[in-house]
Amino acid sequence: MAAKSPADGTPRRPVLSVSARKIKDNAADWHNLMMKWERLNDNGFTTANKIVNMKISEQFQDNKLEIACDNSATESEKPTPKYNEELDNCCAELLQTLKHMTKIQLKMEKLTSTTKAICDLETFHHGAGNCTAPFFHTWPTPYFYEVSLKLSEMYKKELQLKQTIVQEIAHSADQDLMMVYLSSWLYQPYIENSSKLLLEAMLLETGHRQC
Repeated sequence: MAAKSPADGTPRRPVLSVSARKIKDNAADWHNLMMKWERLNDNGFTTANKIVNMKISEQFQDNKLEIACDNSATESEKPTPKYNEELDNCCAELLQTLKHMTKIQLKMEKLTSTTKAICDLETFHHGAGNCTAPFFHTWPTPYFYEVSLKLSEMYKKELQLKQTIVQEIAHSADQDLMMVYLSSWLYQPYIENSSKLLLEAMLLETGHRQC
């Protein structure tokens, strides 16, 4: 029997197989990055909470000192604010946490770009408007990109908020504002509850989760 020529085969199958594997790997990467983000968020909250408590304690001590000071004392005799090494260390720690979160967010953007490239590749191979069989169960390929983009935008906005918090939390003298910063860090208003559902749905679709 004569051997089949390459033209008799299905040349698109290896591309689809590689694309499917990459999308499955991306789903696992999304899970790992989101878990790392949550751990960093918890660590950052602990550090930010220390900063706020130190700031409040500092203000309380300063107020006591001002009351104790003789009203007749000149400006030059009044004590100057002392350097708080522990506060400075906590600020540096929070900044380091933010840097790690920035790296994670950039990796999320890269995952989204990769998924977009896979969609473009599929469009090129099959032609625009042609319906192709799903890689896994029910999701068309472009939906993986839509989900990645939604998640990436959530984390991008949340990172911008955290950058503001890191810049302001140690310099604010308003206790109410400090508590708002603290609450915002913990509850992450830009990361919607749907993010967990989107992740779980993607893991289920790609076979990382079982029904």
